[in-house]
Amino acid sequence: MAQAWRCSGLRWAAGGPELGWEGGRRTALTWGKRVAFAVEEGGVRTCVGARGHACPVRAVVSGRSTGARCEECARLDRAHSVAADTLADDPRPYRVYLAWFGPGMVKVGITAEQRGPARLLEQGAVCFTWLGTGPLMAARRTEELLRAALRVPDRIPYADKRAVRSVLPATAPERAREVEELHARALALPGWPESLTPAPCDPVDHVPAFGLAQLPPAVGEVTELVAGAALTGTLAAAAGPDLHLRTATGVVVLDTRLMRGWGLVPASDGLPALPLRPFRTSAGTAQDGLF
Repeated sequence: MAQAWRCSGLRWAAGGPELGWEGGRRTALTWGKRVAFAVEEGGVRTCVGARGHACPVRAVVSGRSTGARCEECARLDRAHSVAADTLADDPRPYRVYLAWFGPGMVKVGITAEQRGPARLLEQGAVCFTWLGTGPLMAARRTEELLRAALRVPDRIPYADKRAVRSVLPATAPERAREVEELHARALALPGWPESLTPAPCDPVDHVPAFGLAQLPPAVGEVTELVAGAALTGTLAAAAGPDLHLRTATGVVVLDTRLMRGWGLVPASDGLPALPLRPFRTSAGTAQDGLF
């Protein structure tokens, strides 16, 4: 019987995207790389735990959950996140950023300065710029200021981000325009926290890092993993947690968060395909790991 691997998620390293595996191994993902796996026959999806700790009851979780956590582990993970506003005494400096995902889709967010641009890559930001740096609560107040004064959201659904990746503006200056305009408006607002140091507008374009240039429109996206089913393709692009795979039927999008919690094995002939739904597009808005 083939060895089963458990995916810990897609990470963005200095050299590009990598799939992580329980035990610490990583598989570098390069354009054109073959990605082929099957879900263990008879397997179930179990909770991945929280904050580096295994789920004490190894709870079974839904195949469609992107969090791959049971209710209790999800609560624990959320309680210790920056987004939960429970880390007011965190002494680290934080950065406020503006991230662009497509026409009309700009969000504001914060990330620890020591993380660099990792958070932007994880979210699938096509273009971004820093807005300022300071203590956590000052960064949080700035984020709230932009939401209230400029109606800039702090979240954009992944489905909306995916829908525009194959129809983005062709040039980096075009992709940076909305971020530049919003950056100027943000700096002109009254009420900025004195402890937050503004940053100049310096847009960073992730189209090359994600491989989005000339990306063909997707025809489908994986809805969930199911025991005994498989997926085979070659990597066309990657953005945030998503892999865009060229398959026999066209480009298919796989949210790698759906892989977590399953036992995965090499794909073999004759297995049914993972369930897909038609892709929603928008016109303007030794075995090294498993593979």
